[in-house]
Amino acid sequence: MYAMVCTRPDISQAVSVVSRYMHNPGKAHWQVVRWILRYLQNTLDVGLTFEQDGSLGQCIVGYCDSDYAGDLDKRRSTTGYLFTLEKAPVSWKSTLQSTVALSTTEAEYIAITEAVKEAIWLHGLLKDLGVGQKQLELYFDS
Repeated sequence: MYAMVCTRPDISQAVSVVSRYMHNPGKAHWQVVRWILRYLQNTLDVGLTFEQDGSLGQCIVGYCDSDYAGDLDKRRSTTGYLFTLEKAPVSWKSTLQSTVALSTTEAEYIAITEAVKEAIWLHGLLKDLGVGQKQLELYFDS
């Protein structure tokens, strides 16, 4: 969980899904945990890097998506977003939505709303740090 939150957004989806069964894990869940640990062991040289790219400037770019009713137990959708600064991830989230969406459009709308709230917070943070940015880009597939 620490690796997912602090340095490895690439495992956030897998850890999020397997964490739903922490109260009563089965053999299949332990196999997934072993798969995640093997993946981490084989990708020790992977990490977050910050590169300066003059063409982008200091620009935050966001990416957002959701799945529709991906949780087979409760039929809830998953929201996921990622924000990058200088091509490196600075904020990310993958979580079950708090309500059951009635359509794919509603699931996407809920995900975009969560991502925009994070974008507004990041914009304010940049402003407090003295980094001027007039707008943030947010990409989504709807």
